Amino acid sequence: MTETTRILSWLLVSYLLGAVPTSYLVARLFKGIDLREQGSRNLGATNLYRTLGWKFAVPVGLFDVAKGALPVVLLGPRVPEIALFPVYCGVAAIIGHVFSVFVGFKGGKGVATAAGVVLGLAPLALLAVAVVWAVVVKLSGYVSLGSVIAAALFPVAAELLHPARPEPLWIDIGLAVFLIVKHRSNLQRLIQGTENRFGRHRRAGAAPAP
Repeated sequence: MTETTRILSWLLVSYLLGAVPTSYLVARLFKGIDLREQGSRNLGATNLYRTLGWKFAVPVGLFDVAKGALPVVLLGPRVPEIALFPVYCGVAAIIGHVFSVFVGFKGGKGVATAAGVVLGLAPLALLAVAVVWAVVVKLSGYVSLGSVIAAALFPVAAELLHPARPEPLWIDIGLAVFLIVKHRSNLQRLIQGTENRFGRHRRAGAAPAP
């Protein structure tokens, strides 16, 4: 196996791990529904919560976090000659979650998987932005708003709390921009006053909120 093949193989494994459509599989296996046709039609833990409730959303959310953390922690060190290889594995996992080959290149917004990547790279920064996320969601009731604000603050938190880490600032900014762009439809609904509030879930098959 050549060096290039070895590198691409680990990146592919990272992508495929991230691409496991957890929420889609859970909704299919336990309730026989296609989450892409429910609620926001997003394959993420938040939409699963709104459709099926906490019992299903919590383990799925934790698994989505693990999909980001495991490539960074387990696969990243396998190419030690590339200092940023853990980052590349994490990015591959996020891309897999957002554009899953298993469900027609659809997926979630990538927040939970990105949190897992950050957990492996900058855990103190993750803790800081997680607190901000929780406060924003608690006060506003909007998961999307909390996610956008947390993403925007992450580069600052990473620089302040992990000044010696090898990842450059532009990578943190790139990740933040990617997550914010993935929430552009949520931001539009926030401006229009039609975004769903956290804490409301409905039964599968019900019409989505306006």
